[in-house]
Amino acid sequence: MSLIREALITDITGVTVGHAQNYEGGSGCTAILYAGNYLTACDVRGGGPATKETELLKPECANKGVQGIMLSGGSAFGLDASMGAMDWLEEHGRGVSIAGGFVPIVPAASLFDLPVGDWNCRPDRKMGYEACRNAKAGPVEEGVVGAGTGAGIGKYCGWDHMMKGGLGTYGLRVGDIIVAAIVAVNAAGDVYDIDTNEIIAGAYGERPGDWKGPYKYFERAIATPPPAGANTTIGLVVTNAKLSKAMLRKMAEVAHNGYARAIRPAHTLSDGDTIFASTSAEFEADANAVHALASEVMARAVMRAARLAKSAYGYPGAADMA
Repeated sequence: MSLIREALITDITGVTVGHAQNYEGGSGCTAILYAGNYLTACDVRGGGPATKETELLKPECANKGVQGIMLSGGSAFGLDASMGAMDWLEEHGRGVSIAGGFVPIVPAASLFDLPVGDWNCRPDRKMGYEACRNAKAGPVEEGVVGAGTGAGIGKYCGWDHMMKGGLGTYGLRVGDIIVAAIVAVNAAGDVYDIDTNEIIAGAYGERPGDWKGPYKYFERAIATPPPAGANTTIGLVVTNAKLSKAMLRKMAEVAHNGYARAIRPAHTLSDGDTIFASTSAEFEADANAVHALASEVMARAVMRAARLAKSAYGYPGAADMA
């Protein structure tokens, strides 16, 4: 019998997840909160990121833990949602204790979804607070929700050929060790099933299933490159394995392999692809094994984000293709 089985991201001690969104406006945010100070690192591979507090996550910086991660839509405007998370965490006495008060540390990344619904609908401080208030343990709602509300897939042939993206999560447990991912997929490229090598969602011709495929991307990109920063896949891998900040940075780097396996092309100049990596630091484990699991769970979380996205805002979703 295999020792490997599926797990929830909220099976990791102290991890809760909450969404908030404006369905009419077409954007939202997802808060991943930690019960303590969870050591965290980050790796940005895309050419058009919108991020906050990533510098302090470098191994050479002094930060020893964060209290949560905020993923949001709204492009750079959506980074304001992290301030709502700071408000909520401060109210609950969580953060870095300094001079008799608390300063919560909430790194954030945002994706570009402004044209999907109402251009003026961006996750703000109030929505970020609401996502924290909604955070809970147990199964995480996936699809067109939270940071995935306005996400799209396959924009390299234009918005009129893209499909709906969304939010997905996936985790694996090996003995005591859990590695889990959560991701909002808003990619210029197509999303593939890593087991069958078939496209799940992406740029299509007459209808979904009539895929334009990677060569159309290259033809299009040479003639008319996608606009910079108009996409972006943002995610997080969390583990309970004891890893140093440097090894968490490596985990985020390796998790980007999950992007590259499931999204083709990934890490373009018009994507701001970003991955955070955190740990509750409970169990000893081999870093190589944890990193390999990070790539696997991220790829499968990306697949779920695409597969569970229903049609919305005039864009077809893979969930409605069966």
